[in-house]
Amino acid sequence: MTYTPAITGTGVYTPQQSISNAELVLAFNAYADRYNAENADAIAAGELEAKEHSSEAFIVKASGIESRFVMDKSGILDPNVMHPLLRQRSDDEPGIMAEMAVDAARKALAQAGRDASAVDAVICAASNMERAYPAIAIEIQQLLGIDGFAFDMNVACSSATFGIQAAADMVRSGSVRSALVVNPEICSGHLEWRDRDCHFIFGDVATATLIEREEDAKGPHFTIRSTRCATVFSNNIRNNNGFLRRSRPAGVSDRRDMQFMQNGRKVFKEVLPLVSDHISTHMSDEGIDNTGLKRLWLHQANKQMNDFIGKKVLGRTHEPGEQPNILQDYANTSSAGSIIAFSQNSDDLGDGDVGLICSFGAGYSVGSVIVERRG
Repeated sequence: MTYTPAITGTGVYTPQQSISNAELVLAFNAYADRYNAENADAIAAGELEAKEHSSEAFIVKASGIESRFVMDKSGILDPNVMHPLLRQRSDDEPGIMAEMAVDAARKALAQAGRDASAVDAVICAASNMERAYPAIAIEIQQLLGIDGFAFDMNVACSSATFGIQAAADMVRSGSVRSALVVNPEICSGHLEWRDRDCHFIFGDVATATLIEREEDAKGPHFTIRSTRCATVFSNNIRNNNGFLRRSRPAGVSDRRDMQFMQNGRKVFKEVLPLVSDHISTHMSDEGIDNTGLKRLWLHQANKQMNDFIGKKVLGRTHEPGEQPNILQDYANTSSAGSIIAFSQNSDDLGDGDVGLICSFGAGYSVGSVIVERRG
């Protein structure tokens, strides 16, 4: 027997601290001026390149981002530090990612009218993990008091949609009645805030999605009609570090490849057709044309990318509300971005309305979830 999986609740944890473009530019330019002064002779000799100033206009034009939430702004805005100062917690304390995820998870459970005891599995799907083991998901499971099982997965910015597919498949097969997919992202710990080309890109957040059998839903929900994932290997988005950086160890401070890196032009050229074709084919295979799609919740990486993808998928420029952006307020939050957009921009849909959640990123990876509003 198979069951119909449904999204019955979502939740978003938003950090208390935020950084505006103006604050970020002030800190970056102070760092650039200091660097240029300290290396004036080498710059004059052509041995080093001078650091160019950033600007609010440059950031908005390049990305559409106006602000971002972070777990710590003091270190990021200190020209002498330029990374978040995250306290090393003892092994007896909840981890910072688990703490964020639990907040989002409780909001998702409350929206669904569920207690944690009703959950059978937890998937922590995120691009930036705090540690290798024990799994963050198992810690979240323990903090929520959930029986069953839990595991971590990492598919970079597509982690949330890949996690939803895994959870939906488990519900559909009957192996679990419900699963919680959480996406705690501390992107600020992996960003090189001293690099003008990317210092504005990321923010921190956590999201959670509860997936249950449709027959168990207590209120309005979204049935998961279909999911689809794809990956193609590429080095154009890469991070060679792997786990959350709390400080710069000796000998690592100048290893640029130990933080987020991307070849932006190649990413634009290669990812845009990959994602557009993926979505269009997924819709076509499910008998959905572009006139039957009421909402498109895209990965929140770059406004220009999303506008291009939306136009390709819809066959026209999207109308207000059809393709919601949260990028201007949250920046790129990796796997969590499309879930924030879905969580904050879905209640207005009517019974039978169809929408599509899509995330994409390093790998390359792309995942799409077709949902239908019920109730």
